[in-house]
Amino acid sequence: MRVSPGLLLLLPLLSPLAHAELIDDVNDRGELRIVLEANTPPYNFKEGDKLTGFEVELGEQLAKEMDVRSSFITTDEADLLAGVESGKYDVAINHIAKTAELENQFDFSEAYHEKPELAIPFQKGNPAFKSSLDGALKRVKDDGRLKALAQKWLEGTTPVDKSE
Repeated sequence: MRVSPGLLLLLPLLSPLAHAELIDDVNDRGELRIVLEANTPPYNFKEGDKLTGFEVELGEQLAKEMDVRSSFITTDEADLLAGVESGKYDVAINHIAKTAELENQFDFSEAYHEKPELAIPFQKGNPAFKSSLDGALKRVKDDGRLKALAQKWLEGTTPVDKSE
């Protein structure tokens, strides 16, 4: 097979099209796919059939700020981060602390809770998505909604350490 030299010059221009930015996918779908385990009150859990908790309400607020709907998917620990890494889910909001090991695998939002320092992992290499997510988080922090959620759900509770 003979390849045209002109075609070879076009390949670098085509490669960005092969890997669309995550924010474009989210906006095209009109939804933010949020994965969690739904087994750790008060962060995220089921009350009957209803998903609820601090991180569920935070995810709803972030999606609203990003002008998309929230879509929650419950899974187990084995699928949680693997699903984010593969693109099956957009983000994991599941009381995940930013560690050096995880930072090699994922990009993270700014922290949404400091003790322990919790943040939202998503696929590496998506700067526009990070900017959008961090902007949404900043607005939720700045207008007091994050503090209100923390007071509603986390005051008087013992933080769960998922690093064990």
